[in-house]
Amino acid sequence: MSVVDLDKQLEQACAAIRDRRAAPPRVGVVLGSGLGAFADSLDDVVRIPYDEVPNMPTTTVVGHAGQLCLGQLDGIEVACLQGRVHMYEGHPPDRLVFGVRLLGRLGCRAVQLTNAAGGLRESFRPGTLMLITDHLNLMGRNPLCGPNHDQLGPRFPDMTRAYDREFVALAGQAAKQVGVELAEGVYAALLGPSYETPAEIRMLRTLGADAVGMSTVPEVIALRHMGVRVAAISCITNMAAGISDAELDHSEVERTANATRDDFVKLLGGVVTGIAHAVAADAASSGGGA
Repeated sequence: MSVVDLDKQLEQACAAIRDRRAAPPRVGVVLGSGLGAFADSLDDVVRIPYDEVPNMPTTTVVGHAGQLCLGQLDGIEVACLQGRVHMYEGHPPDRLVFGVRLLGRLGCRAVQLTNAAGGLRESFRPGTLMLITDHLNLMGRNPLCGPNHDQLGPRFPDMTRAYDREFVALAGQAAKQVGVELAEGVYAALLGPSYETPAEIRMLRTLGADAVGMSTVPEVIALRHMGVRVAAISCITNMAAGISDAELDHSEVERTANATRDDFVKLLGGVVTGIAHAVAADAASSGGGA
């Protein structure tokens, strides 16, 4: 997509959203498979189906509602993508990240991402929540390939601190405050949609991965390209192939996500609130306002 086309498409989408809710969001949230319940905890919510947002790709995956939810959490303006699109659905990488680029263009200075993932660490169990501290991009694609969109960010963005260290600390504090156990680890992203083989899981463990999924990493790359701060949490919904004898099925992902919903919503609420206050303090110290 050309630079002019992308800029025009983002502005068209922003204009349509501002017609429905004028207040700019401070923090964005991306809700993965079966994890959309957090959006229901927002106050004064405006829900906009993706097909009512100009140029927004729509999801076809069960467990992804496919709507933008704009509301407040503890008085903070939040924008939630309730469901995401995936590369395995046939979306090219630059279309895949349109939603998170839209969050950044709307005004989000930070985005909290979530996903459902397979667990690679034997100490994990279905329902474990894992804070992502780094990732392995094994999808074979990068959303920044092609002409660089200079108005969004630099040609070669640094990924040393892809996952914001201050937000990692805030997430740990929030987990203690709400009484939810939170692990930390490295997330590996593969293309999908087939689940990994036991041999692939052994490879991923050797490479240092703790969880595996089919999303999130392209979004993180696109957000960091824009200078948006990032945090991410995986809900371990199943143990990966070869670790458990159970046959893998997407319905298990949804069941586990539903079973952990209360803890997940509590944790996410605390994390997003902490991130929002950190972003506001940073803006105030730099003279940018709240």
